[in-house]
Amino acid sequence: MVDLVWFQLLSAILFVIGLYGVMARRSAVLIIMSIELMLNAVNINLIAAASHMEGTGKFSDFDGQLIAIFIITVAAAEVGLALAIILRMFKNRSTVNVDEINLMKW
Repeated sequence: MVDLVWFQLLSAILFVIGLYGVMARRSAVLIIMSIELMLNAVNINLIAAASHMEGTGKFSDFDGQLIAIFIITVAAAEVGLALAIILRMFKNRSTVNVDEINLMKW
């Protein structure tokens, strides 16, 4: 069995890559993909912790898996809504670059 530390390390690396993608990218689609990568890193951490802590009283049988499924469901709804907004902005402004979209400025 793989130690919990390796799963946490993988999760941390994926989260940092996603955080870099959110901070450095200008395309709205790439920012959404980076947010999804960060959410998947959290899911990996939750499921690994639940599988390693099972039977110790700290987690019940499927707490990590249930929270991960909830996160996946919310992320799917978020992506659907975000892509609809991005498509509308592309239709109006002909760009998905977040620096060039200034709809909220006066």
